[in-house]
Amino acid sequence: MFVVMNRIAVNPDFARQFEERFRTRAGEVDKMKGFVRNQVLRPANPDDPYIVMTFWDSQADFEAWVNSDAFRKGHARSGSLPAEAFRGPSRLESFTVILDTD
Repeated sequence: MFVVMNRIAVNPDFARQFEERFRTRAGEVDKMKGFVRNQVLRPANPDDPYIVMTFWDSQADFEAWVNSDAFRKGHARSGSLPAEAFRGPSRLESFTVILDTD
């Protein structure tokens, strides 16, 4: 399994709007081959970033998503929040799962 994690530093004044964006997301990723699930984690400490995680069967499936028209459609609203909603750039990290006790 391949996991992609995006750390997004959100200004606490915009947290509700940020979360609503995910609740009303386009859902394009859900239709992609190899997509397993999506999790959005709210930080317990408001100074910490939100974590957006997507789980994939493989890195190739994730890369196909990033290069797809569905990705562009799914991220079309990405700019709907003003720049001051964020406390800096997001940080994208990717991992290969070596253990899953599920």
